[in-house]
Amino acid sequence: MAYRNKVFVSFDGDTDIHYYRLMCAWKQNDNTPFDFHDAHDIVQCRDTSTEETIKRSLADRLANSKVFVSLIGEKTRYLTKFVKWELEQALRRDIPIIGVNLNGRRSQDIDRCPPAIRDELVVYTSFNAAIIQYALENWPDEYLGLKARGNRGARYYDDSVYRRLGL
Repeated sequence: MAYRNKVFVSFDGDTDIHYYRLMCAWKQNDNTPFDFHDAHDIVQCRDTSTEETIKRSLADRLANSKVFVSLIGEKTRYLTKFVKWELEQALRRDIPIIGVNLNGRRSQDIDRCPPAIRDELVVYTSFNAAIIQYALENWPDEYLGLKARGNRGARYYDDSVYRRLGL
């Protein structure tokens, strides 16, 4: 298996793409420590691509990913064509998942959380560069430790972590 060093970001392409673009802008900004190796820069899909072609491209991106970020917006839990498939693939491939609530919640929002990850070992954060970067740096190892001990279910960072990050 090739070395996996990318971050796969899953989102509602119709309503939440601006959050993904903001994450990319954070990465480009020299005044912020936010950084990630974006899995979406590997292969580009076209609007005319078939579902099978798109899923094959997404599978290639997932194969190069060490962590999966799910941007959870108002409609995310209803998306079954690609978002649900991506989440299921991440679970099947044992890729640590970070659920990022776009409504500011710092823990799992059961009303918005996609059913595919509702009971899984996933850490939830709010949408902010500092806490997302913290999760990108810490969650993969935390996930492995928790999984090895048989833990399941939602996780979140307590207020002291947010305070330490200036949030």
